Amino acid sequence: MKYTVLICDDDTDILSALEIYLQQEGYNVIRGQTGIDAVEAVKNQTVHLILLDVMMPKLDGIGAAVKIREISNLPILFLSAKTEDTDRILGLNMGGDDYITKPFNPVELMARVKAALRRYSRLGGMDGALQLQNDSDVYQTGELILDDKRKLVTVDGEETQLTALEYNILKLLMSNMEQVFSSEQIYEAVWGEPAYHVSRTISVHIRHIREKIEINPKEPKYLKVIYGLGYKVTKYD
Repeated sequence: MKYTVLICDDDTDILSALEIYLQQEGYNVIRGQTGIDAVEAVKNQTVHLILLDVMMPKLDGIGAAVKIREISNLPILFLSAKTEDTDRILGLNMGGDDYITKPFNPVELMARVKAALRRYSRLGGMDGALQLQNDSDVYQTGELILDDKRKLVTVDGEETQLTALEYNILKLLMSNMEQVFSSEQIYEAVWGEPAYHVSRTISVHIRHIREKIEINPKEPKYLKVIYGLGYKVTKYD
């Protein structure tokens, strides 16, 4: 399958460089220069991943990501010259799967693109086709159920929408209930790459998952933090 990557940046030199890198790796490329272009492309064309600049005219990357998340869970990789942790966390909070600072290393960028596409395809996001791993992979604790055959998460019978990364984090924890995973272990298992200073990245995704599966995210029933050690899902009959 030949994947299509949407690149959106108001700097035409960066767009051209990204297009060359991606085409050399065999990807189809769609170009845009504003957040509005990104949203329209996702609505009207087949897109498997987005490389999205944060600072753009008309609608910035953060605003575009919020609108895209209303209609799709495809991977969004932010590109930004801003290097502060607060900027990275904001990008993740707004629906980003990864945050890459400029100037970027082309080899590292392509590695992150490939890793994100692998995660998304395992979840069954590509063209709506389910990638089944085990027909009986259903994990349940209390009223929280993760059905890996149908790639479906329900709470009290109601479906909840998770991004690809959120789903894979929850699956890791639910398939190993009561086992505590550190932030580094979660990152290496889900992202498939070495973990360096990732605790804030994981904590952002954990908070998002709690907001979607817990009645009271501040007093979680299922997804618990074990302070100083990591996270676990508690088993209930």
